[in-house]
Order: sequence, then C-alpha cells, then structure tokens
Amino acid sequence: MGGVEVRRVEGRADLERFLRLPWRIYAGDPMWVPPLLSDVRAALDPAKHPFHEHAEVALFLARHGGDVVGRIAAVVNRAHNEFHDDKLGFFGLFECIDDQGVADALLGAAEAWLGERGMTTAQGPMNLSTNEEVCSPGVLIDGWHRPPAVLMGHNPEYYAGLITRAGYAKVKDLLAYWLESETTPTRLQRTYDRMLRDGRVKLRSLDMKRFDDEVAVVRDIYNSAWERNWGFVPMTGAELDYMAQHLKPIAEPKLCVFAEVDGEPVGFVLGLPDYNVALKHVNGRLLPFGFIKLLWHKRKITHCRTITLGLKPGFRGRGLDGLLIAHLFIEAKKVGIWKGECSWILEDNREMRRGLDRIGGVPDKTYRLDEKPLQS
Repeated sequence: MGGVEVRRVEGRADLERFLRLPWRIYAGDPMWVPPLLSDVRAALDPAKHPFHEHAEVALFLARHGGDVVGRIAAVVNRAHNEFHDDKLGFFGLFECIDDQGVADALLGAAEAWLGERGMTTAQGPMNLSTNEEVCSPGVLIDGWHRPPAVLMGHNPEYYAGLITRAGYAKVKDLLAYWLESETTPTRLQRTYDRMLRDGRVKLRSLDMKRFDDEVAVVRDIYNSAWERNWGFVPMTGAELDYMAQHLKPIAEPKLCVFAEVDGEPVGFVLGLPDYNVALKHVNGRLLPFGFIKLLWHKRKITHCRTITLGLKPGFRGRGLDGLLIAHLFIEAKKVGIWKGECSWILEDNREMRRGLDRIGGVPDKTYRLDEKPLQS
C-alpha cells in the first residue's frame, strides 16, 4: 500500500481514533473481546496511571487516503532499563490491516522514536509492560480456537508474519495452559491432604475487609518471588495500589489464596473470574447500558484465569505451588468455576510447566515476543 502516512497521536480526536481502530480490525471475528475503552484510556493517561512516572509513551497512527489503517505505541520504561542495566525499548498496542507496507511504516516510526531516546533494541508487543498489562505481552501465534481470557491478548493470524518480515526475531514464547475438570484430580487432592496434615502450612483466602493490608502482603511476596524472572521489573507501591484498586471490583476472594508457613506469608496465587465472558457483550462501554449487560452475562462465567503464582525464595521446590493450585481448584468449585486458563507462563519455566502437566493442564495458546536491534 503506497502513500501511508504515520503521525504521532495529538489531541483527543486522534486518541479516540487510536482507541477505536480495533473495532475495524476485528469486525467479524467471533473470538475478539472488545476492551473497556475507559480502562485503555486510563492506562494511557499520564495524569491517572503511575506507570508514566517512570516511563515515556508515544502513540502513532497510520493513515492511507484519510482512513486509519494501523496504530502502535512506543515505550521507554526507565524502571526496566535501570533494573536490567540495558537500553531496551518496547512497542505495543499494535493493530494493523493485512498490509506489510503499513506494518513497516508503523514499526519504523516506533523504532525511530526509540532510537532517538538512546534505545539499542526494540522488543514487543509489550502492552504496556509486564506489570501494566492493557493486555498480555506477545503476539498470538497459536490458539485461535477460543476467546482470550480476561486481560489476555488476541490478534489476527497474519500479525506474526507482519512483525517477522519487518526484521524481528523471536526472543521468548509465553504459554497459556488450559485446565478443565469437574472433580479435583486425585493426585492434586493427595498432595493437598498430605501437606496440610502437620499444621505448619496454612492456606487462607483474601480478606476483603483487610484489603489494603492484603495488598501489602502481595507486594512483599511479589517483589521477592519474581526478582530473577526473565523480564521482571519491581512494581512500585503506586503501581500495585493502582492495579489492586482496578481489580478489586471483579475479585473473588476464594480465587486469591495465600500460603503461610509457621505463620509467615510465603506465597500466593491469584485467579480472576473470566469477565471476558461478559465483556464480550458490552462492546467497550459500561454506560449507559453496558453495566446492565455485564451483570446479566456475569452469571454465565464458569471459568477463571489464574494470573499469577509466586513463592518467596527458599520456599520453592517443596510442593507449595501445587498446594496453592489445589486450594484454588477446590475453592473455585464453590463459586461455580471448574475450568480455566493459567497464563502467562514462560516457555522455559520448567517447574511450573511440569506442575501443570501433572494435574492435567495442557498448552492451549502461545504468545511470542520478538525483538530487533536498532541502528545506531
């Protein structure tokens, strides 16, 4: 496609075009779940989201003949680069018609902007970071047979080719596992019973009456449990508080489980009811009638997404991860949930993958992160 023009998003009208482009890209796609426009708008607003306290984000639109045909975000995450001592820039929120020229122009604009700020490599899609997920990192390369779980990404099959042909190469695959059983797997139940027998290990659900205190426990575990994980960036207090308040309205206490050993909180697992089942019918807006639709379709939620599981160093390899999953599995059935997705999981996280294999989980979707050196 000739005559493609890429410009920086300037002003409210451009931002609305940026936000609404997916409705064109996914028209007729039965698996797509429209995002809540208010959530995406807030994530991109430096006055509202604490991510922007340590990051710079530029948004770009591609136009052809007056039509918006693509979009992209370029991100410099100073917290990431300070923690890893690198100069890695990111692109994300990538949406594009099936045209290589448009994709090249969008990625080229993001790369130029990143290069001007001293970045040596571009990586993505990252939306916006591993902590601030408008949706999950990576481009979907396998698993179009079911809609994405809550906060997970979805894209047309041609996206991976557009990115690869623009000079990008794989850096890491992220996996989504599917687990489905109306009864607790026997092996999981045996592990559960054995580990709770002597009373040293205790499990408890989230206490909504002490929500702020519980968030502080999560913060302590999170920043120690994930410190050595690929791509990890410590969350600031403001970031975790923002995320907690954002998720609080849809949290189900039985799906957030803490593990304590001799009274010390050492791990947690967080699951969310898969609100995408209901959001699919809201079409991006809660007002004026979307909230009513959300409440109506919420009743049909029978699965969840396990977002994260972490254990402090020194408490791994003891079976506590399986114990947490078992407890979540058992408690979820009490609120009508008996299947779900565990995502996202690094392809080389062998311990987590073996644990999911043992209890009947199967790889269900694959998301790929790519990167490209930037010319100096």
